[in-house]
Amino acid sequence: MIFPVSGVKTYIFIPPLVALVVSFFTSMGGVSGAFLLLPFQMSVLGYTSPSVSATNFVFNIVAIPSGVYRYIKEGRMAWPLTWVVIVGTLPGVFIGYYLRVIYLPDPKTFKLFVGCVLLYIGSRLFYEMTGKAGAGKVKMKALEEKFKQRAADLKKQQNARIASGLPKEAVIRTISVNLSKVEYEFWGERFSFSTIGMFILAFVVGIIGGTYGIGGGAIIAPFCVAVFHLPVYTVAGAALMGTFLTSIAGVTFYSIMPAKNGLVTSPDWLLGFLFGIGGFVGMYLGARFQKFVPQKFIKLMLGIIIASLAVRYIVQYF
Repeated sequence: MIFPVSGVKTYIFIPPLVALVVSFFTSMGGVSGAFLLLPFQMSVLGYTSPSVSATNFVFNIVAIPSGVYRYIKEGRMAWPLTWVVIVGTLPGVFIGYYLRVIYLPDPKTFKLFVGCVLLYIGSRLFYEMTGKAGAGKVKMKALEEKFKQRAADLKKQQNARIASGLPKEAVIRTISVNLSKVEYEFWGERFSFSTIGMFILAFVVGIIGGTYGIGGGAIIAPFCVAVFHLPVYTVAGAALMGTFLTSIAGVTFYSIMPAKNGLVTSPDWLLGFLFGIGGFVGMYLGARFQKFVPQKFIKLMLGIIIASLAVRYIVQYF
């Protein structure tokens, strides 16, 4: 099949299948999978024009609601974190659009920058799994053990079937929200982060996400875990929700804003929709299975994905 907008020629089942596999694993850590689908489109499908960024946003819009639904249903949506991420990311997405279509129609140099940022984040995630980093993290270890034990109990109670619910103490409860700090409780433990610090991070991520069409979850989620020391179980839903809403803004910018030299910036809606259908199923399953996957494995998975992508971008520059 040939997609007229992008000029891509591929079997119609390839986009949804690739997106399903990618999103199943990445959604467990709050990553939509768009960060991996972008290089797939560019390197495998040969789709390299600026509109590939907008097409990636379409994938996010179609795919993410299923994962977000699971996190909301199970009470694992950290709403204060979500809104700080959204407010910070939206203006960044607008700036990112202009960087992509006006200053960086050839993304080679910007890929080097993104690669360096991701390499740092991936390195921090790997460091977090070492004995030295985990020596004083009693709360995180206790939280992980609670999840492991509860998952085991649920499996026994339902004869190894996937459990549909969690106990009341496993939901997120907001303690306080102000301009200096946000604090919430999860599974009997309290966690907090700097409101200003998270806003600045979201703004920078919005610029990067707006340029490449990734929404920002691939950066926000690992940073929340590695730098702000928030449990990945409470970060994933917020990162996905933030990515969803900023992707809507991204598609709007790429569709209606003017571009120079006749560049095509509007998305390939059909291709993006096919990717999104696969991602929709993958994210729902990933969000459903997340509570049965050890936090250490999720960190390792995210670290490998991000570090591999970072190396790829850096090598391509040289």
